[in-house]
Amino acid sequence: MKNTTFFATLMAGVAVAALVQAKDHPGKEYLQKNGYQGPATCEVCHPGAAKEFLNSVHWKHASKVDNVENIDPNQEYGMKNRIYTMCNGNDIVNNLKEIPPSPETGKTKYSGCNSCHPGNHIQDVGSTGPEAEAAVDCLVCHSSTYDHSKRKPYKDEKGNVVLGQDRSTEAALSIATPTVKNCMTCHEAAGGGVLVKRGFAFNKEHDVHAAKGMVCVDCHKTKNHKIPTGYDPNNWAHDGVRLSCTDCHTVKPHKDEDYNRHTARIACQTCHIPRTGGAFAKDFTKWEQLSNKFYEPTTLKKEANETAPVYAWYNLTVANRPDFIGPKGDRKDGKSKIYPFKIFQGKAYFNKKDGQLLAMDFAPPMATGDTLAGVASAAKILGIKDYEPVPGWQTIYFGSNHQVAPKEKALTCYDCHAPNGVLNFRELGYTADEVKKLTSPELYFEKIAEKMREEW
Repeated sequence: MKNTTFFATLMAGVAVAALVQAKDHPGKEYLQKNGYQGPATCEVCHPGAAKEFLNSVHWKHASKVDNVENIDPNQEYGMKNRIYTMCNGNDIVNNLKEIPPSPETGKTKYSGCNSCHPGNHIQDVGSTGPEAEAAVDCLVCHSSTYDHSKRKPYKDEKGNVVLGQDRSTEAALSIATPTVKNCMTCHEAAGGGVLVKRGFAFNKEHDVHAAKGMVCVDCHKTKNHKIPTGYDPNNWAHDGVRLSCTDCHTVKPHKDEDYNRHTARIACQTCHIPRTGGAFAKDFTKWEQLSNKFYEPTTLKKEANETAPVYAWYNLTVANRPDFIGPKGDRKDGKSKIYPFKIFQGKAYFNKKDGQLLAMDFAPPMATGDTLAGVASAAKILGIKDYEPVPGWQTIYFGSNHQVAPKEKALTCYDCHAPNGVLNFRELGYTADEVKKLTSPELYFEKIAEKMREEW
């Protein structure tokens, strides 16, 4: 897949709060004299940082999860072991490896979901101990001049696949707070290519925060390598630190009290993130041959800012079934708010014996297009013997939490309350009489008329 074979990617967004801009960062003379020797050099000033990082989601690719149904609360879940139809594999079945040669060209290449992992692959996802600490790629997140061409796999003298790192003194001399590029090289390219998985571009054209010169860690304020995250129904693993709009904005952020009253039932994202993008459907049962004669799953996608979201009640707990991953909530539960989501539908193989989604090892179909060979390989890796693959669809709701529009493009009264507005009040659980009232111009006529007079 495009992003899993683009091994020059960066690991995203790990910050040490004490770091300042590179020109002010102490230790320049030390680095020039001694060179950069990996985490051991960093720990001259930041003792214990590497061991601390080994307990983060960016290293473990998993955590315990407390807001998703039908999983074991004592187990850890994440990219390490989850199976869902955006990726249809994980670090276990799609560990970084050399795929079989193409029958047409005889060429091979390396592929693996964990190619974004900030280790060297010998010390891989979830590894611990002194060797794992020494393998941490600090600069992939903290260097603004990191040479991505060095971050590519190769085989060592023992035949082990190793993921290279840029440990040059030049890269170390540009250490700083992670830039947008440090974060987005992985996060923007997740799921099979640029703007596939989440479909947001963090730049001044698409996000008001980027237009103000902010970077990812301005909101995802990191402490001890623990990165705050939101409650995307599809994003399960977390560092135990949560993030919401009200961390920076108050619960009554508007001058207009009518808008402030809405915050009790309407999430900030609903009005302020009116568009998204990325893949909306993918078929893992049918792979397309590319010009280089390798294959990848058939994918339908739109660019950033091209997809209108759907809206649903969400109480921050997640429905999790083989055919559906999405928000749980109800207008009457006292906890839910209306949130925007991108709906993604993925086709893959399910086990007819128990109805569960089957994983796929991408190596066989990437070389030959044989998808069932990929299912068989994954089943062998996972020790599944009793299975009968049948194609089926899974629907996933992705939260819209980025690509915040400038306020002049945010939704306003008539966007939601007009009869053909973006909110389907009936599907949201309102009665016919309530819908009639909620779509009456009586609610907003004078306010919008006054706004239009000001604009004219």
